[in-house]
Amino acid sequence: MDPARLDGLVPDHLGPRTRRIVLRDLAVPVDIGFHDFEVGNPQRVFVTVEVWLDEASFAAVDEVAAAWDYDFLRSEILLLVEGRRYNLQETLAREIYTLVAARAGVKGLRVATSKPDVYPDCAEVGVELSSF
Repeated sequence: MDPARLDGLVPDHLGPRTRRIVLRDLAVPVDIGFHDFEVGNPQRVFVTVEVWLDEASFAAVDEVAAAWDYDFLRSEILLLVEGRRYNLQETLAREIYTLVAARAGVKGLRVATSKPDVYPDCAEVGVELSSF
């Protein structure tokens, strides 16, 4: 079916109110932690980034040039942690948050980091920053 045939059939009250891009549970090896056994021993950190975009920044046509760059999220996070040492997840989350918040078109943002291998009796420990 030609999607153009559906133009004008969706009532205004059912139009999208938010537009979100998600990078979920990117597994990144990070030298993080302040305990002696953590220093110099990279740990798995999961990073989740949810970006709410303004309408103009969300692809309205099926063309790569119109899309928000997903690769940016992944590659810039990997570059950010490469060769770095962090004492706290809070610092890592704040740096990722700032990196993404500075991009054009961002209306809302949530960044979460978690360390899944800290305790044997829980899934993960983490921090989260959000604009709402």
